[in-house]
Amino acid sequence: MTQGFTIEALNSAHNRKGFASGSEPLDRYFRELVTQDVKRRVSNCFVALDPAGAVAGYYTFAAASLPLTELSADEKQRLPRYALLPAGLIGRLAVGQKYQGQRLGGALIMDAAARAARAEPAIFALIVDAKDDLAVTFYQRYEFRRFASRPASLFLPIATALQALSAKRPVKGKPRK
Repeated sequence: MTQGFTIEALNSAHNRKGFASGSEPLDRYFRELVTQDVKRRVSNCFVALDPAGAVAGYYTFAAASLPLTELSADEKQRLPRYALLPAGLIGRLAVGQKYQGQRLGGALIMDAAARAARAEPAIFALIVDAKDDLAVTFYQRYEFRRFASRPASLFLPIATALQALSAKRPVKGKPRK
């Protein structure tokens, strides 16, 4: 985990009003809509808190599925021929501007991987839908792979993330400049 931060489920004690990541859609969602999704059980939200308890970042996490057709021939070879594989969706991920470049985004990804690994239902991979090319590049630094037919959708096998967790290192993450 990134030094000094803790990650926990979003609750009413967390102040969402001052959160600013630099992405207005992500900030607006966090300020105005996330609790509706949590209440409706559409997704869960986890927040990274700085040592003072301020929200430094967040991600949403929900059940999803990964079509086998989106994997490369090499990846398919090692898997059963199910049409869909179980997955966890990181629907949104944002880091406050003050905390960007401190590997907090990677820590949030690893937290999602650890939660997926502990989940009662099996989860083969994490999925993300990147909002732009910069986000695609960010996720690829953490070994996410592109879907075959949707280049802005990526996945990370839980096994890859668990290898990084057991080695207590980020998944090839490098700090952004």
